[in-house]
Amino acid sequence: MAINLSTGAPVIRERRLSSILSYNGTASDLNEKSKNSELKCSGRRYGQCSDCQEGCAQSMASYVRGGAVVSHAPIGCFAAGDSVRDNAGRAVSAARNKGDFSNTAICTNIQEKDTVYGGMEKLRKALREAYKRQNPSVIFITTSCASGIIGDDVESVADEMEEELGVPIVPIACEGFKSKVWSTGFDATFHGILKKIVREPKERKKDVVNIFNFEGTDTFTPLLAKLGLKTNYVVPLATYEELASLSEATCSAQICETLATYISHGLEEIFGVPEVKAPAPYGINWTDEWLREIARLTEKTDVVESVIESEHAKIADELKELKERFEGKSVYILAGDAYTYNLSNLVKDLGLKIAGVTALHHDQKADSGEVNILEKLVESAGDIQNFNVCNKQPYEVVKIIKKINPDYLIVRHQGLTVLGYKLGIPTIFEGDANYSIGYDGVIRLGNRLWEAYLTRKFNENVAAHSEFPYTDWWMNEVDDPFYFEKGGKKA
Repeated sequence: MAINLSTGAPVIRERRLSSILSYNGTASDLNEKSKNSELKCSGRRYGQCSDCQEGCAQSMASYVRGGAVVSHAPIGCFAAGDSVRDNAGRAVSAARNKGDFSNTAICTNIQEKDTVYGGMEKLRKALREAYKRQNPSVIFITTSCASGIIGDDVESVADEMEEELGVPIVPIACEGFKSKVWSTGFDATFHGILKKIVREPKERKKDVVNIFNFEGTDTFTPLLAKLGLKTNYVVPLATYEELASLSEATCSAQICETLATYISHGLEEIFGVPEVKAPAPYGINWTDEWLREIARLTEKTDVVESVIESEHAKIADELKELKERFEGKSVYILAGDAYTYNLSNLVKDLGLKIAGVTALHHDQKADSGEVNILEKLVESAGDIQNFNVCNKQPYEVVKIIKKINPDYLIVRHQGLTVLGYKLGIPTIFEGDANYSIGYDGVIRLGNRLWEAYLTRKFNENVAAHSEFPYTDWWMNEVDDPFYFEKGGKKA
């Protein structure tokens, strides 16, 4: 789908990518139905919790080094959006030896009176305050349901105040009511970056690769250095100038399609920077494919095969030992859409049986239209039974995992680890999405899973003294975790 920067916001994922929030079946069935976008993103009959695209938008904007964020929202939205990322930013900056990190986030604190008379003067005041406190190189404005419903013209205020303050001001249209899929918020921030920050390239840097990621360990730099290439990490910790020069890289890649195919596709379509059309480098075969595609785009095909051969040999003995340890063991994976598929491809290299997965949503299409990550997973790891899509509904997930009872559980979000502990299952929190990439990443994850297995007695003790806040009817009498999704009827 063509990206239209004349609009204030991207097309939401439900329409653009035919994203869904609920599914129960097999990986191959979901893949086949996705090819024609057969499944619809219907509302839940019952939802225990959810997230909002405003939080995803703020998470990207607040990581820009030297920038500031103004949240045009009630204070509750601002807090729930987790917009202040100073602590995480400082930790990642220190880990990557990039010096101090600090960012400013301000909320306009929309109240009842403002919903009647408008909040644009409050927005102007907040922008001036952000400029005064931080002297930022760029200011982002994130919107909210409240500012969207009352119709505040945020773009016109941004243009007006940009002239007054003399710094770029980037409006990000991320009103929560617009999309049920919170990952649309990533697209909203990247839309603003493409529209207001990225400039036409002054030159093409043939040895620079854009890597779109969350905060995390610097594992891409040593991997790409083997091909004589440099890594440009974005968005976390990038400066305004680094964002402006995204168009000068030789190609763009990402840790998962959920995060960044929108901006990768936009850089290719608008600025001619090729997107790496290969699965992210999780698991040995996908790392091979990813490196070969980057080598093709950067004219490094003369060295890539020797690098791959060397890396295979380096991990061979330790990988063999890990496979022996995990023989007969199973794992369940609970994470965001494409990242779930990445981890599934990785664990198969350890000899683990994939007992099932839960993805927090599923995109039936891709922005580029050229990489079907789910189909790639089915080809690589075989069909996966117990393949579910569920937008963080613990009441469903706990029943699924309890019924399958895997040897291990891997989760992407920290708050979900408690589900494994309370079920007595050794659980890995895979919060650093960079840590398990590449060949060494397979070994790192394998060692962490083995260490978790050694703590299984601790998990059993926790489970023996824990209980879930659900009725006995739900936990023991209802067999189908998707009971409510099916209208309160038996499967």
